Amino acid sequence: MSGAVNIEYTGVRELRGPLVVVEGVNGVGWDEFATIVLDSGERRHGLVLEVDRDLAVVQVLEDTAGMDRTGTRVAFAGTPLQIPVGPGWLGRVCNGRGEPADGGPPVLGGIYAPVGGAPINPVRREPPNEPVLTGVGAVDVLTTLVRGQKLPVFSAAGLPHLELAVQIAAQATCGGEPFAVVFAGMGLTHADAAFVRDGLAARSAARELALLVNTADDPVIERLLTPRLALTVAEHLAFTEGRHVLVVMTDMTAYSEALREVSAARGEIPARRAYPGYLYSDLASLYERCGRIRGRPGSVTVLPVLTMPAGDITHPVPDLTGYITEGQIVLSAEVHASGTYPPVDPLASLSRLMRKGAGPGRTRTDHPAVAAQLIAALARSRQVRELADLIGRPALSPTDLRFLDLDDAFRHRFLAQGTEENRSLDESLDRAWEVLLALPRSQLGMIPADLLDDHARPQDEEPT
Repeated sequence: MSGAVNIEYTGVRELRGPLVVVEGVNGVGWDEFATIVLDSGERRHGLVLEVDRDLAVVQVLEDTAGMDRTGTRVAFAGTPLQIPVGPGWLGRVCNGRGEPADGGPPVLGGIYAPVGGAPINPVRREPPNEPVLTGVGAVDVLTTLVRGQKLPVFSAAGLPHLELAVQIAAQATCGGEPFAVVFAGMGLTHADAAFVRDGLAARSAARELALLVNTADDPVIERLLTPRLALTVAEHLAFTEGRHVLVVMTDMTAYSEALREVSAARGEIPARRAYPGYLYSDLASLYERCGRIRGRPGSVTVLPVLTMPAGDITHPVPDLTGYITEGQIVLSAEVHASGTYPPVDPLASLSRLMRKGAGPGRTRTDHPAVAAQLIAALARSRQVRELADLIGRPALSPTDLRFLDLDDAFRHRFLAQGTEENRSLDESLDRAWEVLLALPRSQLGMIPADLLDDHARPQDEEPT
């Protein structure tokens, strides 16, 4: 953190939750970085949330516990919060404020960047058109992640979203091009934080990972800072260092609840479910920092993970996230109950940019057709299963029975994967073919005939 300390103010009017209200200030601006010195000599840090005439509302990153109005001095730096950026972050484990948590020295860099960031000029945006392969078959084949995309994971309590996030962060690649992962954990338990560190140890040792971890017992204000630090680090690695960077942020629901808590402390009028009315714009200020810039080789791809309270996809956090992002990967409690990992619901999941990053010259020629046919077959399979519940399995046609078998084959042969299994795209697509070829050729109308001729084995048509 940087900034020269100038005038110190002692007029602390109020301590309210994580906020300090300072009176008698002059020339202080919004989002300015502040240093707070307690009577004991302890130093804390804060950001200016609001300025009204000679009053400044400062959110304290370490919280206000143990502070006293008298004897507290506040100095404003005259600039927003800045951090050093550069490759020095790679291989490091830090807390949610960017301070070392691995026993090493502070992260150093010759350049400082404001954590607030800046949106990419739309005129300079390059449309995403190259894949990020995650090694997870269900993601790579059915909801392909594209460089520069923002693709969230929608989950619920009890589902293995953290395992999936760690697996993707550990395995993701960009076809041999310079690559890095920035992982931001928010509101994690200590057990989860240890799981993340262990699961990403190899990537960290290879200096391809920057890890920022905010635990559940850390100050709530720190939770608001963590994703902004992660994105600031990622932007420099991408647009200055020329790397393709994947930013994994979990859990965005914990982030949103921290935002709600600070909003309540400020006395703001609440909106839906007591979240602040600016939740949409706040989330957008994070998600929209991804992308590619014309003329620069790097990219920032964002994979936010959020838990839907009670599995409610209409909850404000997933609802607003869906408006901002380009699709979603939805985890299913039903699939999880069957013992399948990852428990992805293919019919609820979607990557709106998949067509830009899949196909000839990017993944494989047959990829788009196979993915479309597999989704169509699964949709038909679900209809047949509902019909079987109504009229009984014996009343189904032979083709309907094949669609029922396809559903089981999809879960066991294609979807099911080990938490440390790095499956290649070729293997995933071959498994998809294996599942589809259980159907008669007449039911594979979305796949061009030449591709069917290349892959299909001799089989009977629809029985009569």
